[in-house]
Amino acid sequence: MPLADFISSLQDNPYFGAGFGLVGVGAGLAVLRKASMFGMILFRRHCMMTLEVPCRDKSYQWLLQWITMNARHTQHLSVETTFKQHDTGKISTSFDFVPSVGTHFFYYNKTWIRVERNREQHTLDLHMGVPWETVTLTALGRNKALYFHMLDEARKLALKREEGKTIMYTAMGSEWRQFGHPRKRRPISSVILHEGVANRILSDVREFINTPQWYSERVVTFLGIPYRRGYLLFGPPGCGKSSFITALAGELEYSICILNLSERGLTDDRLQHLMSVAPQQSIILLEDIDAAFVKREESATTKVAYEGLNRVTFSGLLNMLDGVVSAEARILFMTTNYLERLDAALIRPGRVDVKEYIGHATDYQLRLMYERFYPEVATSTNAANDFVNAIKKLEKPVSMAEVQGLFMFYKNDPMGIIENAEKIGTL
Repeated sequence: MPLADFISSLQDNPYFGAGFGLVGVGAGLAVLRKASMFGMILFRRHCMMTLEVPCRDKSYQWLLQWITMNARHTQHLSVETTFKQHDTGKISTSFDFVPSVGTHFFYYNKTWIRVERNREQHTLDLHMGVPWETVTLTALGRNKALYFHMLDEARKLALKREEGKTIMYTAMGSEWRQFGHPRKRRPISSVILHEGVANRILSDVREFINTPQWYSERVVTFLGIPYRRGYLLFGPPGCGKSSFITALAGELEYSICILNLSERGLTDDRLQHLMSVAPQQSIILLEDIDAAFVKREESATTKVAYEGLNRVTFSGLLNMLDGVVSAEARILFMTTNYLERLDAALIRPGRVDVKEYIGHATDYQLRLMYERFYPEVATSTNAANDFVNAIKKLEKPVSMAEVQGLFMFYKNDPMGIIENAEKIGTL
């Protein structure tokens, strides 16, 4: 049969015509579907902006709090309970409703923004021990400044909530996490040290902070002076070492990163990493440094080695302080009650640049403490000197913590505290 006759017979066949029509409709729908998908891809690529913020990013919590303030009409919420301690000591509870996992919409800067909060139930953030989360923002347009303004507002909102407060950080896994709520800054004048001690430390820290160019110039000229500063406060317990560091951080508007070298699971590598990722404008605090390592006699001679109470080695600690990989632009404070227990290699210049003794209460401190508690009496009588003499008659060293404890029992009795000075340390 000729080809032309064969094609003509197929055209007259109703079954073939119906099948061809169905194929044509199906092919047409497939083309339309592909075209719509391709068009949507082009539209999203050229006419929409998407911003993904993972839970590990520092701005994640800022953004959630900011969305809480703007997405007020969403009906799908999760609660965050916070406690706030007032100056009087009273603790109040507040509840913040944060957009929960799912999709939300809000209007910002004349633009509707779609918020999608996703949580991976089978994927954990190994550093934080919580399910992995992301927040994805989608908006029409191509103006990326919209997201910059949004994140900047979120940052300012977070800073406003922490304004005038000191933030404490503690090591959690391989990162620093905020410990508790921000604390109201403590005035440095509220910590009474011996005359001149506080001013010497504060002046040295300020000089270090304000002269980064001096250090960088010494690196260029091959002197190799690193931009870091180490301080050691030593003396009996209860004399104000930790309190002064807290007040100093408030004065400098710095945060405090508390590092416990005796923490189980802390290793040399993790210690180095924590030092390198510490928050900017923060003081690294190693409290009771003598308790992290114990002496171990290696022989009957005077040869002594140091053995760590965990997986941190003594050499690892020394490398963290001033080794090749030690962090720059770092302020580190160490405290100890027993200076004689520290190895000379730990507190040599370059690792500890400034050493200050914070000792028992002196006449200067006792007098100033009395004047601060009873200003109406101390300025018109010799009561402050009488109090100093009453404490000196005890002929025993007293700490400022003990002195403060005594004052708390005689808050409104300036004469009674003098008459009962022998009760210090026993109340």
